Amino acid sequence: MSTPMRTLLIADDEREPFDVTLYHSMVGSLMYLIASRPDITLSVTVCARFQSNPKKSHSKAVVRIFQYLKGTPNLGIWYPHGSDFNLTAYTDADHGGCHVDRKITS
Repeated sequence: MSTPMRTLLIADDEREPFDVTLYHSMVGSLMYLIASRPDITLSVTVCARFQSNPKKSHSKAVVRIFQYLKGTPNLGIWYPHGSDFNLTAYTDADHGGCHVDRKITS
């Protein structure tokens, strides 16, 4: 996969439900990786919004993130031990850009 997420997810009550425990496990594993893979942060947090009632479409989005990670093992932040390491980060925010609940995405 060239991107971690294709489209925004929506709360779809008419789709087939997905196993909540498995979904929690999958999203939890991805949350652990956010510290070293900031490129997946937005995608993982969007998927985490649906942990209370995951659907099959949400699980497909999580699997896509895993496929993206498998195809990009050389990306990420590496924290070298014993050397001067300066990290500069930039951020941007989209105020109310989420079409589902109009929350801020940063």
